[in-house]
Amino acid sequence: MEFLKQHIEALIFAAPQAIALEDIKSVLDESMQNDVALSDIQALIAQTQEQYRQEAYAFELVEIAGGYQFLTKGAYHNTVAIHLKQTTKKRLSQAALETLALIAYKQPVIKSELEEIRGVSCDYALQKLLEKELVFIAGRSEGPGRPLLYGTTDKFMDYLGINSIQDLPKPKDFKEIENTVGETPTLEETPTES
Repeated sequence: MEFLKQHIEALIFAAPQAIALEDIKSVLDESMQNDVALSDIQALIAQTQEQYRQEAYAFELVEIAGGYQFLTKGAYHNTVAIHLKQTTKKRLSQAALETLALIAYKQPVIKSELEEIRGVSCDYALQKLLEKELVFIAGRSEGPGRPLLYGTTDKFMDYLGINSIQDLPKPKDFKEIENTVGETPTLEETPTES
């Protein structure tokens, strides 16, 4: 039964939010290729809750939002809150995302080329991307006025979870069908004009 308890712990730990008892059972049934009794799961969860109530642990297993989740104990909330405040990433604006995508695919690229494609000034978006260290100045172009060239940083790749720029999806990977709403009518369903 200890191995089953460890599977339950791992499942609750890995879940991005509280996981319901029925979902735990469903996963265990499939994982163990056997019907796991709900009463056994509840007993093992109770054991786990008791284990993590001890002072040696900084977190506990809590029943919350119709499921179970590991949470930090109250004594450590301030420390975790400070960490989250220091590391929380603010979301990028739509303009910054568009600019970042263009830089990623066209790098090294100059600002005037970005502005030509987007049709608006990119000054503010570039400033924010530089501040967030998602792009860097890659040098100067050989063109007139020797404008700055922009490229993406390792932090950008880390943010996207990729190892290199070659891991970005290729334009051919974007299928038109994924960007439509509803179903495409078949030939028989296409309305005809009378």
